[in-house]
Amino acid sequence: MTAPADPPTAPSLSPWWRAAGVLGALGVALGAFGAHGLRNLIEDPQLLVTWETAARYHVFHALALGLVAAHPARPHRAGWLLLTGTVIFSGSLYLLVLSGVRWLGAITPLGGAALIAGWLILGFSTLRRTDA
Repeated sequence: MTAPADPPTAPSLSPWWRAAGVLGALGVALGAFGAHGLRNLIEDPQLLVTWETAARYHVFHALALGLVAAHPARPHRAGWLLLTGTVIFSGSLYLLVLSGVRWLGAITPLGGAALIAGWLILGFSTLRRTDA
């Protein structure tokens, strides 16, 4: 007879795990679509490179949300910045490629700034405040 399984630990219950899983699955699906489906639809090779960049950042930051979920302090602000930054950064690039609307590229740096801020908050979340 085997012992009953231990109940899930607190990090496994984090909504950031779910967000990381959904974001990662969507990133892989969109990356595969770019590698296989878009090649026959898009003539400009630079647009395919743009799609690949969006997919790479998309999946990479899904993994970053896993870091937020596993972090003992669970820096929610970092998680929201990483999630929002990924949607804006990668999403604007995906839409640019699919629609051809070039001004969407002007939105992309806003997503990049959110990603940078999220990483900084995640990195500094290990520092503890000391009261004097």
